[in-house]
Amino acid sequence: MLNKLFGSRSAELVFYYLFVYEKGYATKISRLFGISLNTIQKQLIKFEEAGVLVSFLEGRTRVFRWNPRYPFLPELKALLEKALDYLPDSEKSKYFRERTRPRRTGKPA
Repeated sequence: MLNKLFGSRSAELVFYYLFVYEKGYATKISRLFGISLNTIQKQLIKFEEAGVLVSFLEGRTRVFRWNPRYPFLPELKALLEKALDYLPDSEKSKYFRERTRPRRTGKPA
């Protein structure tokens, strides 16, 4: 839906991912959406150079998150929130229902 505005579908999906999960790294994002790692890495670096994202190392993994100092961050997040509301439920459940914390010990599967 926003791919024309952001320039590509991969840029749109990177923004959606970060909106939902707050932080992420290239390999995980590329596997989730089935897009080449190189494409996702280029998008993340482009957004970091533009000041939208910042990165840091967790171990040997470069993790990206929103830059809290980006002047249009509230507006960008509001746009992404509204766009996510218009995504089909099948696409939302396919991409954005991943567990982000481990299951409690002893809890049945």
